[in-house]
Amino acid sequence: MNLFLDTFFNWTVMVQYLPAIVEGFLLTVSLAILVVAAGLAVGLILALIRSLRVKLINFFIIVFVDVMRAVPPLVIIIVLYFALPTIGIKLSDFVSTWLALAAVLAAFAEEFFLAGILAVPKGQWEAAHSTGLGYAQTMRFVVLPQAVRLTIPPLTNRTIAITKGTALGSVVAVGEILYQAQSGYSFSYNPSPLTLGAIAYLVLFVPVIYFGRWVETRFAWKR
Repeated sequence: MNLFLDTFFNWTVMVQYLPAIVEGFLLTVSLAILVVAAGLAVGLILALIRSLRVKLINFFIIVFVDVMRAVPPLVIIIVLYFALPTIGIKLSDFVSTWLALAAVLAAFAEEFFLAGILAVPKGQWEAAHSTGLGYAQTMRFVVLPQAVRLTIPPLTNRTIAITKGTALGSVVAVGEILYQAQSGYSFSYNPSPLTLGAIAYLVLFVPVIYFGRWVETRFAWKR
């Protein structure tokens, strides 16, 4: 037991690398917030555009969505960070990770939002038009409130899954939790910094998971 504690819970090593883990924790939180904000916003915009049923525009949206959903996020990060500089476009490690994860979330969010919009009964549209509301007003005041509520449960799960992908940023040296934990392990030759990293992820994502469950329950349709 003493050997186990000294290996994975070495107090001296943990105290030494705690500031770095805290720094990585704050960076991970910032990255996750930006990914969620950008991903959901872009996904909603794409769903609204696609609902207009303009064939040429919808073709490009579908291609984007299918590619982002099919390709692993790590591959997208690597392409943005390592491949784009070959054509003169250089993105930082943080921006590359943010754009990649936000694009993946936007692709899934677009599908969820569009499904929610299409699930709203046709009678709702007709009733709104009969009161003199135009397309934009009908979408804003009648359709979207119902569509968003329908999409909250699956969208919450997908959002949590993708934000946990911030750990992939360690591949391109983003100083998030996993990167700091691995660096601490490399310098100390002791896995205690990895234990700190695991604790940091639990502190960050366990409340998010419980919040997601609350949101699903709060906004679920009453049957």
